[in-house]
Amino acid sequence: MATKQHCAYCFSVLLAKLQGTSLPEPQFDTQTEYPLFVTWSKLDSYGEKHLRGCIGNFSPMDLQSGLQEYALVSALRDTRFSPIRLSEVSKLVCSVSLLTDFEDGRDYLDWDVGTHGVWIEFRLPGGRKQTSTFLPEIAEEQGWTKVETIDHLLRKGGYGAAITEEFRRSIKLTRYQSKKEHLSYEEFVAMK
Repeated sequence: MATKQHCAYCFSVLLAKLQGTSLPEPQFDTQTEYPLFVTWSKLDSYGEKHLRGCIGNFSPMDLQSGLQEYALVSALRDTRFSPIRLSEVSKLVCSVSLLTDFEDGRDYLDWDVGTHGVWIEFRLPGGRKQTSTFLPEIAEEQGWTKVETIDHLLRKGGYGAAITEEFRRSIKLTRYQSKKEHLSYEEFVAMK
């Protein structure tokens, strides 16, 4: 599943982009396909991680092109954050999540905190379909219940009206699992 070599490749891709150098060859099987997410966090002076970017895709992609694309998209184009600068790289931690075991939920509560990621689909008042997701670790890290997680997903997805039980029941939920690995910049340098 996800390996430290996947994370190291993401660091190499980001550094190549920021330094204007060529990409190294990946040190893993590049033909395997997974839906995936790449997450960048920055360590503060107390060793606490702060999110700097997290973007992925639910369509299976070969690992080389998927990690290459999302290492950069999550580092440089996550609109919640300013692009990562070269001066920040030494404080970064990269996480790679390979998504597996997708299942339709019976309802919005048919998932387990800490085990499943959730991907919801819902309609805005004008009828437009929206989607939103949290990876499996998010609800547990935040200390949220299932209902609180769904409500945060609705807000993240752009739903601004009052959230009622009836509206929650209208959600289409897909649950999934993730095989995740992470690597700090220090560990990346030690691997070279």
